[in-house]
Amino acid sequence: MLQINDLTFDAWGRRFLDKAGVSLPPGSKVGLVGRNGVGKSTLFKLIVGELQVPGDEISLPKNTRIGQVAQEHPATPVSLMDTILEADEERHALMTRLETADPEEMGDIWGRLIEIDADSAPARAAEILAGLGFSTDDLERPMAEFSGGWRMRVALAAALFSEPDLMLLDEPTNYLDLEGALWLEARLKKYPHTALIISHDRELLNNSCTHILHLANGKLELYTGGYDDFEKRRAEKARLQLANKAKQDAERAHLQAFVDRFRAKASKAAQAQSRMKRLAKMEPVATTIEERVAPFTLPSPPRPLAPPLIRLERANVGYEPGRHILRNLNLRMDLDDRIGLLGVNGAGKSTFAKMIAGALGVESGEFHRDRKMKVGWFHQHQIEAMDPEDTALEIIRRAMPEASESSRRSRLAQFGLPFEKQETTVANLSGGERARLLLNLVAMDAPHMLILDEPTNHLDIDSRRALLDALNDYEGAVILITHDRSLMELVADRLWLAADGTIKPFDGDMDDYARFVIDRARVAARAPTQVKRDTPAAAPTPPPPPPAPKPAAGMVGPLKRKLEAAEVVVTRTTKALEEIDAVLGDPDLYVKNPAKVADFTAKRAKAQAAVDKAEAEWMDIAEQLAAAEG
Repeated sequence: MLQINDLTFDAWGRRFLDKAGVSLPPGSKVGLVGRNGVGKSTLFKLIVGELQVPGDEISLPKNTRIGQVAQEHPATPVSLMDTILEADEERHALMTRLETADPEEMGDIWGRLIEIDADSAPARAAEILAGLGFSTDDLERPMAEFSGGWRMRVALAAALFSEPDLMLLDEPTNYLDLEGALWLEARLKKYPHTALIISHDRELLNNSCTHILHLANGKLELYTGGYDDFEKRRAEKARLQLANKAKQDAERAHLQAFVDRFRAKASKAAQAQSRMKRLAKMEPVATTIEERVAPFTLPSPPRPLAPPLIRLERANVGYEPGRHILRNLNLRMDLDDRIGLLGVNGAGKSTFAKMIAGALGVESGEFHRDRKMKVGWFHQHQIEAMDPEDTALEIIRRAMPEASESSRRSRLAQFGLPFEKQETTVANLSGGERARLLLNLVAMDAPHMLILDEPTNHLDIDSRRALLDALNDYEGAVILITHDRSLMELVADRLWLAADGTIKPFDGDMDDYARFVIDRARVAARAPTQVKRDTPAAAPTPPPPPPAPKPAAGMVGPLKRKLEAAEVVVTRTTKALEEIDAVLGDPDLYVKNPAKVADFTAKRAKAQAAVDKAEAEWMDIAEQLAAAEG
């Protein structure tokens, strides 16, 4: 599919790729991994042509369709469903042509629409939208009514629906909740074409990817399997490299010792010269250089509080009097609790976090909270709210007003911000650096409870592991809201689910919840208002008639004869329908007799109604016969 050969790319005063090469197999799902800032997004821009390479180092098969989610979808007046349907450019063009096509063209257009299964497009679009968290009522809303985060989901839905030959996804789970991430994980696994995915989500890389493409030191290296397989093979490769280097260093030392000892002796000069040449020709063994990842500093509370930390009894909470976001909360947390908070966006998770942090009070019911309890609260919008002109040093000065300048700089270094980054403006810090700064700041005062709302959005895999280690060492309570399934599984020991206007314990583990999410999306996609939007709405189904009285056993004979007669009617009506379909399936009809198309279409509708009625009568008689025989 994608071929990269001997690619070198320099920009902004640095080298991103140095004679890099790789070949992606067709149909593969490839996770592109590497440290933040190594050049993964730059590689995407090179593939799509936003950045130019001098030659033909990047090649794709002819007419390859490339799809990517570059930015949020624009806020247009077009409805959500129509926006997704228009993403399939061929289908949209055919449907548009059909409105003004000449009669001789219509047969070809209908034939192509049948080939690409255009009739199922609304149902496929509805399934994707339901999986990404959109409700049935959202389908007719114009795009202008959705926030930026939801329009990012629309852009992802459009890319999945159009099914390009090569799909490029850059951190697709960053703007999804856990439910959306679980659904996307399952969707990518069965994606029919090639996908290249930049991601730091370990579970997605393990469960959806067939290959891992590692970018480091300007080189690209492809590994088969998921991220765990990649780590094992890379560790083994590093071990072998170190062993070979040790062996070479010993040989080099032995040769050098011989040269130093005998170079001045005439009888050994030839041998010394030979060994010197051998030393010069020895290629140094390349070794994997592991960059150090700064740990997170999450100090534990100095002394525990008496349990419980919080207790909620019939509590109701909301932002306006009488309008409760969460109702009838009956929950308790102790100092050693690690709670994973599940639920779709809008279910009340952030509202719950605000209440526990003390930023929002309960309207009714009881909320018992230890007055001495200190809470560290990190929420996902803090990074965007930072002043872009601020510096890390100015921020730590406000947080540590009594400390010396050297103490402040030392603390920033502990956070993972070296001296040269401490006076850099927030606008010029990476998302990972900003996230590190804020995460360490909220925990700096050793709180009794940490509330972490999407803490990993800007962290690479190694930084996520460092956060996991810090959380496991932390001895306070934790409430975790995250789409990172791996972090949720390894931190949370209890799961609570926000749904239906309340929060309750979830009976099961993350595997159970993943199945629950996928099943719920599948059911939502089958909602009748989400399917077949291109056809007129059917008349409402009348209420079923009252059940017929159970027939007597003496009716078996007459019922058998009625069933045989009903079978004859079903056969006759089905044959009539097939004959009409054969006529409508003839392309010449649309050219030679276009006036008859509407006539045969009307006949087909009547024939279909006759088949439905005959089959219903046959089923009714068959049930009566079964009851009589039983």
